[in-house]
Amino acid sequence: MTVREEGVVAAHERVARFGEIFESMVDNVSIAVLGKPHAVRLTLTCMVAEGHLLLEGFPGTGKTMLAKAVANTVDCTHARIQFTPDLLPSDVTGVTVYDQHQGTFEFHPGPIFHHIVLADEINRASPKTQSALLEVMEEEQVTVDGITHPVPSPFMVVATQNPIEQAGTYRLPEAQLDRFLMKVNLGYPDAAATEEMLQNAGIRDRAALVTPVASAADITGMRTVADGVYVDAALVSWVRRIAEHSREMPAVRLGLSARACLALIRASKAWAAAHGRAHVVPEDLLTLAPPILGHRLLLTAEATFGGASLDEVTQELLDSVPAPQDRA
Repeated sequence: MTVREEGVVAAHERVARFGEIFESMVDNVSIAVLGKPHAVRLTLTCMVAEGHLLLEGFPGTGKTMLAKAVANTVDCTHARIQFTPDLLPSDVTGVTVYDQHQGTFEFHPGPIFHHIVLADEINRASPKTQSALLEVMEEEQVTVDGITHPVPSPFMVVATQNPIEQAGTYRLPEAQLDRFLMKVNLGYPDAAATEEMLQNAGIRDRAALVTPVASAADITGMRTVADGVYVDAALVSWVRRIAEHSREMPAVRLGLSARACLALIRASKAWAAAHGRAHVVPEDLLTLAPPILGHRLLLTAEATFGGASLDEVTQELLDSVPAPQDRA
């Protein structure tokens, strides 16, 4: 066996191991989140792709349950921040306190200094408090009083929000939305999942049933494997053309950013590895495009008043730029 062949075999073995850990996490989270296999896979793909997740849905659809289950399935530190209108940025990042006995200033880290952070009902906090997440979500560090403090790695923010029409909510700024790798909408569970939950109504917190099946080191290793997944030049070109076309659509006021393109490529690598492949195929990109690209498009006032939805515009965008054929 040549050196190149040995490298190919080793790569496939790493991808196979990736898939085993990924499937075990999917099965584990599904103990708590019933009837949402696709949402669970998207959530874990977001984690492995070094991204942050925004979960949207009406109250009682399992957003917080999914976030807690994901945090419990990895053996690492996690924290929950309940976003409220009176929450301050320092409640998230931490504060510097003067120690009179030592005569020095001491930094007291906030709940953001954990591996997985649940930002529950993020759109109930003011834009000023929401902006406290901008630096840490992009650079994995927090600057307080001119001093920069790194957060632990791996790091992920899982935020939940109710639909914007709900009372007492604020719109997330465009810069904040762009930092979420995915936005996943959780609908109501299907009939079978609903009946199973009703039959086990005595279980108040299903996320508590989830125990760790992976470590922080496993997640870091999976990210390394995902980085090595091959993406054909034709697929890279397609992502670039999708972004360019989005900026020319009459219904779109703000098209896709370079960060959006990078997010789609990174996530497609993790999605391919989760399916046992060391290369990305067009179906990977087409599957992930709606949850990754949709929330980054801003529609014009005319399109909004005309009844256009982000889902429709996103699908129109994908239809207008045909994906290349699989050449693998």
